[in-house]
Amino acid sequence: MTASASEVIRRVLSRNPKRAIDDPSLAPAGIMLIVYPKDGEYCILLNKRTDTVEHHKGEISFPGGSRDEEDKTLLDTALRETEEEMGVRARDIEVLGELDDVPTTSRFLMSPYVGTIPSSYDFRPSTIEVAEVLEIPISSLLDPENMRDEARIVDGELERSPTYAHNGHLVYGATARVLARFIELLDSAPAKEVPWKRKPPQ
Repeated sequence: MTASASEVIRRVLSRNPKRAIDDPSLAPAGIMLIVYPKDGEYCILLNKRTDTVEHHKGEISFPGGSRDEEDKTLLDTALRETEEEMGVRARDIEVLGELDDVPTTSRFLMSPYVGTIPSSYDFRPSTIEVAEVLEIPISSLLDPENMRDEARIVDGELERSPTYAHNGHLVYGATARVLARFIELLDSAPAKEVPWKRKPPQ
């Protein structure tokens, strides 16, 4: 990603400190939101989970997972899981900042990190965990035609949350809430600084 795009995202994240959740009943997890240029767009990396994983079978998610004993930090967790799931090496990821903690219905507490990788990366996804690699352009997420308002019953209460449609897939739940917060922060940048609304250099 160009230095200007990386710097804008880094600056936006630094101006909006992460909102942390302190809930010992939730299992800590680290996830990685990776944004990068590809084919004239700035894209975000997601994957469709297989039907053989333990949690969130068949759902769209970010690379990431629960913290292991050998992980010193949740960033270590996010980097390790991204390499295991997507074949993206930790040394190839430039970390730009963090997003707010997000709880999941499966009782995890996701700590999202934002990073970037070189364009046209050669992903090597795990066939056990990943059924499909999704590279969603930011322009698609910004398009009102692709947004839905999801209403679900959670713990007996009606909860509304954003949902994104892309090429026959629906991104919902905690993943969509992370995306919505990221898009909200991107929209807070001055118009002249938003390279994701125009084509990146090839």
